[in-house]
Amino acid sequence: MADSWNEKIMAEFRANGGKVGGPFENLTLLLLHTTGAKSGEPRVNPAATFVIDGKRLIVGSAGGADADPAWVHNLRANPEAHIEIGTDEYDVVARELPHAERDAAYARIVELAPGFADYEKKTDRVIPVVELTRR
Repeated sequence: MADSWNEKIMAEFRANGGKVGGPFENLTLLLLHTTGAKSGEPRVNPAATFVIDGKRLIVGSAGGADADPAWVHNLRANPEAHIEIGTDEYDVVARELPHAERDAAYARIVELAPGFADYEKKTDRVIPVVELTRR
């Protein structure tokens, strides 16, 4: 079950055709539907998304926390997912970007959303970048 913070974001997203205000006002968000890696239960999480070189990307920043967000673990266990973006929704396959590709993509993401640089400074882990390809 999503926490109340995520529930509020998801409710605002759905009520406003994918638009969310506050700290997310200048970002494009999507709602990522995954299957729990351990539970097998359906999970939904909001995530910022970027299109770079024609690829739809999401970032497992967790605000710079020391652990990857649960949705990253879920996608590693089962890369088939579903997204809601704007008023559209469709099935996707997730692919975690390998090192060099991830580094180049993350640098571009920081150019578009400088706050993501702060997340890297807060943690020693490599923040995963995941490509979502429409099925």
